[in-house]
Amino acid sequence: QVQFVESGGGLVQPGGSLRLSCVAAGFIFSSPAMSWYRQAPGKERELVATITSDGSITNYADSVKGRFTISRDNAKNTVYLQMNSLKPDDTAVYYCNTRLPTQWRTENWGQGTQVTVSS
Repeated sequence: QVQFVESGGGLVQPGGSLRLSCVAAGFIFSSPAMSWYRQAPGKERELVATITSDGSITNYADSVKGRFTISRDNAKNTVYLQMNSLKPDDTAVYYCNTRLPTQWRTENWGQGTQVTVSS
């Protein structure tokens, strides 16, 4: 069964940092590109960052470019999101999943981890 367990969120002041982790199970983790997504209250879920299966290429939404870094450890079935220089607009629930959930049949989303940026 596909599972995603996100962790590492919390309350942080503007300008602060957090490192999110996501452990995946139920599929061959080393095969697909992996992504972080986020959903703020009253908004659609949006793609934040993507990393290829071997970790060689990353892509970011313009809103987080230069502040967030995605990485993965295929031996640990884990994908990370290092978030620096956090802003109030980064407040959201953060989720990980494959880049193409329908194609990889990973539509069973995890609970996510709440990130709140506030003074």
